[in-house]
Amino acid sequence: MTTAKSLELQAEGRWRMLSLLCLAVVLSFSTWFSANAIAPDLKHAWSLSESTAAWLTNGVQIGFVIGALSASFFNLPDLVRMNRLMAGSALLAALSNAAILLEPGPFGAVLCRMVTGFALAGVYPPALKLVSTWFISGRGLALAGVIGAITAGSSLPHLFRGMSSAIAWQYVVLLSSSATLIGAMVFLACTREGPYPFGKALFDPAQIGRVLKDRNLLLVNGGYLGHMWELYAMWAWLLAYLTAALDGGSGINSQASLLTFVAVASGVIGCFAGGLLSDRFGRTATTAGLMIVSGTCALLIGFVFDGPSWLLTLVVIVWGISIIGDSAQFSAAVTELADQKYVGTALSLQMGMGFALTIFMIWLMPHLAELLGGWRWTFMLLAVGPIFGAISMLILRGRPDAIRMAGGRR
Repeated sequence: MTTAKSLELQAEGRWRMLSLLCLAVVLSFSTWFSANAIAPDLKHAWSLSESTAAWLTNGVQIGFVIGALSASFFNLPDLVRMNRLMAGSALLAALSNAAILLEPGPFGAVLCRMVTGFALAGVYPPALKLVSTWFISGRGLALAGVIGAITAGSSLPHLFRGMSSAIAWQYVVLLSSSATLIGAMVFLACTREGPYPFGKALFDPAQIGRVLKDRNLLLVNGGYLGHMWELYAMWAWLLAYLTAALDGGSGINSQASLLTFVAVASGVIGCFAGGLLSDRFGRTATTAGLMIVSGTCALLIGFVFDGPSWLLTLVVIVWGISIIGDSAQFSAAVTELADQKYVGTALSLQMGMGFALTIFMIWLMPHLAELLGGWRWTFMLLAVGPIFGAISMLILRGRPDAIRMAGGRR
């Protein structure tokens, strides 16, 4: 009979596989915020309003929700080899992102962004599932690595723009599409499933009612929604805030782009820290603590608008670390608390609700900035989410069933 120890021996090379998978994910997710990084350019070139420009980001969110739920409903990761599914999805993301070079106008660009989001839904969940086939011990750290790779990849377009502010915006699109194309090749040629088959995680709409009646899952989802209320709105509009803070919003600013890159990329530290803290102190304490820190940053960011620059930099980096560090823990909590008969539905529903909320928040922020006369105090609204989320997770911590999480550490 095969033992867990012998299986570990069969998984030799798992760290190499994790490294290759994370590399491909970083490259592929450079298309997620590619339009957001060049939003100032597109607003000038296409005469876009701030709210219209928001749909260049929201298109990705909408496409991702549709793609993630569709892939789960039809169980694509079990019908198509995961490395092939991710490679094909990354290729589609590269092509749809590159289509912006044809300058299709606002409506066409939003459609391209929707296809990009739809395609990336074929990378994100399968990457998490594939890495789980290589790890039993150390799985939490491996999952944190993938989430960190997604975070790093999402920040890349800001690095591209910061390094090429003196040249045309088309180069940012070209660089992100090229990176994603390379990512597709890495997925296809260098990644494969490991020796630990992962159970099916189907989305069954008929089970939604059971998920919604589970009080433990309601509290977990309350924490997750608080997290998502803040996360993508901050990622999407931090460049606009920093551009306004550093030069009054008068145009393209390489310093603002580079600081946005640093802030978002620093979330990689948060992902690994969140995994380690969760193993040490429990999921509820870790998620609540990180949300308290990120919510505090949302409240403080307006006060450092005028500098000093070192303090502004410090706040946005701490925010970038804390805002994403708890992300993986909400999914882990669902797998530990949900009835295994509907864990797939619970995970899909959580992701669907979370990303649907980001669509509203990304749309709302420029309208609020216009109402307030600028970006300075706009981010204070984002503190509402992590405050609500932290309360939800602390309530969950006091429930008897919380002992099932993180090996009894709640």
